[in-house]
Amino acid sequence: MATTFNKSTHIRYFLRCLKTHLPTAYSSNDSQRMTLAFFVLCGLDLLSALETNTTEDERAAYVDWIYRCQHPDGGFRGFTGADLGEERTEDNEHWDPANIAATYFALASLAILGDDMTRVNRSHCLGWLKRLQLSDGTFGEALGGEGEAHSGRDMRFCYCAAVIRWILASGTIEEEDIDVDGLVRFIEASKTYEGGFANGPFHEAHAGWTYCAIAALSLLGRLHPPVKLRRPAQVWPSDDSIKQMLGWLANLQTSLLQEEDLSMSDSTKAMAHLDLNNGAQQTPVEATQVMFPEDPLTDGVGAEPLYDELQWAGLTGRCNKVADTCYTFWAGGSLTILNSIHLLDQEALRRYLLEKTQHRIGGFGKLPGDAP
Repeated sequence: MATTFNKSTHIRYFLRCLKTHLPTAYSSNDSQRMTLAFFVLCGLDLLSALETNTTEDERAAYVDWIYRCQHPDGGFRGFTGADLGEERTEDNEHWDPANIAATYFALASLAILGDDMTRVNRSHCLGWLKRLQLSDGTFGEALGGEGEAHSGRDMRFCYCAAVIRWILASGTIEEEDIDVDGLVRFIEASKTYEGGFANGPFHEAHAGWTYCAIAALSLLGRLHPPVKLRRPAQVWPSDDSIKQMLGWLANLQTSLLQEEDLSMSDSTKAMAHLDLNNGAQQTPVEATQVMFPEDPLTDGVGAEPLYDELQWAGLTGRCNKVADTCYTFWAGGSLTILNSIHLLDQEALRRYLLEKTQHRIGGFGKLPGDAP
C-alpha cells in the first residue's frame, strides 16, 4: 500500500463539513458547533487551504458568528441556539451559560481566522474565568444559576483555562488573575508513579491528560520555572522525573492496532466441539491443555514471522490499549513540548496513520476502518 498523504481529499472533506451539512455521525452534536468549527478551521489552516478555499467575506462571516456566541457575562457559548436574547431573565439565564471549552475553541478559532480580538470583552472573560476556579485549583465547566462553578477536577478544563488566560492576558495580569499556584499544585498532585499525568490525584496516567498538564504548565510559565518564587509549586524537581515521563510517553507507541477477539464466534465454537470424522460432540479442550510453541515467531509448519507488523506502530492513551489516531497528537504533542519527539519511531507512526486510519473520503478514523 502506498504511503501517501491525500491532501486534496482531506481539504474536500473539511470544506464539505464547513460549507454544507454536517456528516450524519456529527449532526447530533450541533450544540457543540463551536468545537466542530474549530477542528474544521484548524484542519484547513494546517493544510494551508483556508484562505485559498474561502473568501474574505466568508471568513468575516465566520468571525461574526463566533462573536454572536459571546456571552454578556464573559466567555462564549457552544452555539447560537442557546442564546435567549431578549427573552433572557433571571429565572432562565442558567439555560444560557458560557462554558470553558467553547471559550477556548472560540478564541483559538478567532486566532486562526486572523481576528484582532478587539471585540472580545477581555475583562468580563477573565473575571468569569476567575469565578470558574474551584478551591482545589481546578476549573468548573460553567457557572450555575447561583453563580457557582459546576463540575470540575478535570485536567482538560485546566488546560482550557491556561490557554484562555494566555490569549487574553497579553502579558499583563492584574486583579482578575486566577490562582496559578493552586492550579499548578493540582497538576502536581495528579502526576502518577508511571511518569504521566492523570485526570486528578490517584487516577491512572493518560496521554490526553498528560498533554493538558504539560501544555498548561508551559503556558503558565511553570514547566521549568524561570524564576525562583518563594516555595513555588514545581512538578519536576529532578531530571530523573523528566526521564521517567519521557520513557512513559515513548512506551505508549504500540503495534497493537485492533482489540484481540478472545472469544470465538458461535459457528467456530460449534466446529470446535464437533468430531469431523463421525459428527459426534466432543468435550471442549481446556485452556491448560493447549500447547504453545516455544518461539511463536518461527515454530510451526509454514508459520509466517510477525516482524512485518512492526511496520505500523501508532500511539495509545494508556498501557495495554490499542493504538488510536488521536493519541498521535496527545502523546506526540507532549513529546514535542519537551523537545523529545525523536524518541518515537516516526516512520512506523506515519505508516500507521496513512495506511491504517486515513479514510478514502478524507479525514482520519479513530481506529483502522472507522469513519473520519
